[in-house]
Amino acid sequence: MVPLDRANVDTDAIIPKQFLKSIKRSGFGQNLFDEWRYLDHGEPGIDPATRKLNPEFVLNLPRYRDARLLLARANFGCGSSREHAPWALQDYGFEVIIAPSFADIFFNNCFKIGLLPIVLDTSQVDQLFREVEAIEGYRLLVNLEQQSVTTPAGESFSFDIDPFRKHSLLNGLDEIGLTLQHADKIRAFEEKRRAEQPWLFA
Repeated sequence: MVPLDRANVDTDAIIPKQFLKSIKRSGFGQNLFDEWRYLDHGEPGIDPATRKLNPEFVLNLPRYRDARLLLARANFGCGSSREHAPWALQDYGFEVIIAPSFADIFFNNCFKIGLLPIVLDTSQVDQLFREVEAIEGYRLLVNLEQQSVTTPAGESFSFDIDPFRKHSLLNGLDEIGLTLQHADKIRAFEEKRRAEQPWLFA
């Protein structure tokens, strides 16, 4: 788990506007938190390996380099409603984000791509910040089925999630996958419509 100890992190900070030139979900992770992560200005096409890393930014600290869970403060994902923000987080490698609150559109966009945003009480988030910063290699066990987050000491926090969203995440279904579950009915409808209204398909 990596602690990003900043409130009101907006989507432009998550993925700056100059990188929003693709509608593919991949390739954004290298520019996640770009203005905080690097000391120089980034533009599309610049090889990140040639850029100067900010040694003080949390993602660049060796102890957090392979984190898959992001711990954040209140109102995470505020600002413009760009879908690229959760894409960048997921492409970097994050699977779960924990915060006291999220911006509504960002929160909804996370579920659409299988990224799990978890809302915990502020006091619980404060505790996790203290523990992850004090203990190197700190890991949490996130159990979506049981809707729980468990610390290394065995303390467990529960979280709420919409049952439909939980089902979709547990079964790896996005909106397209959910639609394809009804592929037979869709094909049958199209065949019937083609027979009844052939001029629509000429």
